[in-house]
Amino acid sequence: MHFIVSRRRLMLGACAASVATALPVAAQSRPAIHVLKDPNCGCCEAWVEVLQSEGFDVTVEASMGTLLARYKLENGIPQEMISCHTGRIEGYMIEGHVPVADIRRLLEERPDAVGLAVPGMPYGSPGMGLESEREAYEVFLIRRDGSTEVYARYSAA
Repeated sequence: MHFIVSRRRLMLGACAASVATALPVAAQSRPAIHVLKDPNCGCCEAWVEVLQSEGFDVTVEASMGTLLARYKLENGIPQEMISCHTGRIEGYMIEGHVPVADIRRLLEERPDAVGLAVPGMPYGSPGMGLESEREAYEVFLIRRDGSTEVYARYSAA
């Protein structure tokens, strides 16, 4: 029995094979972050939406009060760096309204650190109002010994 492959059938097969092999890569390119936040906090939800719009695969867990505070401290976030929500991504902690660019830089550089923090809730940081009206703030790198250093600075708009 002879099987004849037309050019059209060959091209369709090649396209299907390229799509099938690209799917696992596309699924892996979405960084996964797990966020603990107060279920009633709108700014936390806004930060989650920023992450999702930037291609992050976000899962959210409701937590509040002393349970959330204990989670932060047990995972190496110094009390002076605490904000409203906490994320975990690829072994790093992300505390507060950290910009996506800084999270991506952290994942690319992979420093020996606990993670990043934006203490407090500065206006104009991701999820905290208009960036065009932003107040100045800093993103801190939290070292494993609890010390911190400025990782990025954002000037007032």
